[in-house]
Amino acid sequence: MKVNSMRLLDRWVGSVISAVLTAVRKFADLFRRMPTDPPRRILIVKLVEQGATVIAEPALRRAVEMVGRENVFMAVFQENRFILDVLDVMPRENVITIRSDGLVTVFVDTLRAIWRMRREGIDAAVDFEFFSRYSGALTYLSGARRRVGLHSFAGEAGYRGDLMTHRVGYNLTLHASHIYQVLIEALTVPPEQLPAMGFRLPADSAQSAFVVDAGETREVETLLRQIVGRDSIPPLILLNANSGDLLPLRRWPSERYVELAQRLLEKYPEMMIAFTGSPDERAGAEHMAALVDSDRCVSMGGRTTLRQLLIAYGLSEILVTNDSGPAHYASLTSIDVVTLFGPETPTIFGSKSPRSHILWAGLPCSPCVNAFNQRITTCTNSLCMQAILVDEVFAMVCRVYDQRRSAARA
Repeated sequence: MKVNSMRLLDRWVGSVISAVLTAVRKFADLFRRMPTDPPRRILIVKLVEQGATVIAEPALRRAVEMVGRENVFMAVFQENRFILDVLDVMPRENVITIRSDGLVTVFVDTLRAIWRMRREGIDAAVDFEFFSRYSGALTYLSGARRRVGLHSFAGEAGYRGDLMTHRVGYNLTLHASHIYQVLIEALTVPPEQLPAMGFRLPADSAQSAFVVDAGETREVETLLRQIVGRDSIPPLILLNANSGDLLPLRRWPSERYVELAQRLLEKYPEMMIAFTGSPDERAGAEHMAALVDSDRCVSMGGRTTLRQLLIAYGLSEILVTNDSGPAHYASLTSIDVVTLFGPETPTIFGSKSPRSHILWAGLPCSPCVNAFNQRITTCTNSLCMQAILVDEVFAMVCRVYDQRRSAARA
């Protein structure tokens, strides 16, 4: 299903379902009490965006501390489970997947997921989606007696019913990684005390590193040599020029990626440029590589698996990308990442990696998408991305590249 279709269903159908389930919840609560023993099995509902799952890693590991690795489960859309397998926070069999390639498929898989959750004896469920009605309903239908999620106390976000036992207020000044940690820690707070919380957030912890064996590395090295047409892999700059259809306004103009590639190749004769992208973006990546018009610029779009792409990150120097998934899961590798922000703010969604370098114009209208509007904006002219000039990106890439080369020679 397309993202916009899912949002419309969530808004109109989800509101009705939320209202019905709220009535059921209020009636059922007349006959049961909140458990007082600590949770034993935790379900986390985080359906979309692999990049956000990387940001959520500290919260996932906190859940593991609370109940043990084998007792943490996660519900995700099928296409977003890859990064969970990479992070290896929980057993792979504990990842409950829902296919999202059609309305009937979503419905059938949702029923299967609910059956699985109830069979597993989940007693605590945490909704990591920001005010999604579908994830809220799924959290409630999991059968968990403790349910944590963001709540619209004063109508600040769209209606999603009253399905949570632990209702958490959204703090728009917190980084997303801290919001996820707050949602997990809310399990330790008496529900009647919320939204007030008396604990302090822990200091940021080191991010996990992507673990790969020597055989996989050799395989990707061979693939990269084939793609670049060289006997050895030269210093490689990767350009990810697309962000999918989740938020098209996040795209930096493609002609600027082309100009950036041309200027970098002119300045650094030893360097090569590779455009990356998913299989659906292969044609676009090949087109931009052709526009650069250099035998030192190639396309990797659609020519690697996601796992191979992560290995390729570790064999490259710098990734330049829009605010999208690659900006976050590249942070699990040794590559430096230059991320271009526009409709969203790096204050909340920027990577915390020491190898993260962010450019954001900070126009008065940006960010225009947030948790309160379901990341839907009426803007059709992304001035916030157009305001990021090639000169700025070129200067930052050159600075980072020179620093990496100096460190390598030291």
